[in-house]
Amino acid sequence: MAAKQTFEKAMKQLEQIVQEMESGDLPLEKAIQKFEEGIRLTRFCTEKLDETEKRVTLLMGGTDGQVSEEPFPDHGDKGESVSQ
Repeated sequence: MAAKQTFEKAMKQLEQIVQEMESGDLPLEKAIQKFEEGIRLTRFCTEKLDETEKRVTLLMGGTDGQVSEEPFPDHGDKGESVSQ
């Protein structure tokens, strides 16, 4: 039985595929297989991110059912606060 795919595992696999493809040492057929696997993993990651975004939006909904979207603070802003 194969281990369940996680976002983190998929990202690690994608990083490995990119490194292998960037090396330029793969024969064409192997490169195409890696590309196909990369596309599959990218779609999986995109779906996971979409699901997570929906869950967060649901959790952030107020008691009145309204969702307010606010940007995350930029940690590179030298301590300046985000004004609303």
